[in-house]
Amino acid sequence: MQLDRLVHFHKAVGDVTRIRIIALLQSGPLHGQALAGKLGVTPPTITHHITKLREADLIYERRDKNTIYFYLNEKSLTQQAQAILNVGKSLPAAADGKHEEAQRKASVESSFFNKDGTLKHLPAQRKKKLVVLERLIKGLEPRRKYTEKEINEYIRKFHDDFATIRREFIMNHYMYRENGIYELNPPEMWGKS
Repeated sequence: MQLDRLVHFHKAVGDVTRIRIIALLQSGPLHGQALAGKLGVTPPTITHHITKLREADLIYERRDKNTIYFYLNEKSLTQQAQAILNVGKSLPAAADGKHEEAQRKASVESSFFNKDGTLKHLPAQRKKKLVVLERLIKGLEPRRKYTEKEINEYIRKFHDDFATIRREFIMNHYMYRENGIYELNPPEMWGKS
């Protein structure tokens, strides 16, 4: 089962009124007025919730003359509820989140870096900015002391706005500065995305 379908299912059942509708339909089909009366809500509210449940393939309807009856799609409900237990089995690489994190970082890098490795611009969103800064910082040596001029020259290889990026290195704890000398912090101190 596709993950987006599974998420859609859980969003559909993530509402008290919808769970009550499912519970009522377990006893058999009901029409909208009957559901509204049993739940103490208006017919438009029932229409809204029925639409969400129908989109998630949890109910279906049949018309009997002028009345529409709603039925619980028990097979679909059972399959979708069971599917979450199978997610770990079908996605072993993503089970610990490392694979998804690597894909996210690669996506961010391809969006903000040119093919030659230069930076297009710093992202505004913090999570993405940290991915970019971490890539930039990797070319610097741990325990080496850099002058401001050396740091500026290093950053200029990637982007002309070396002052902003240098400031971001400090603000996000990738580096510290003392008396105009820069040094990398341990990776444990780096900004967390």
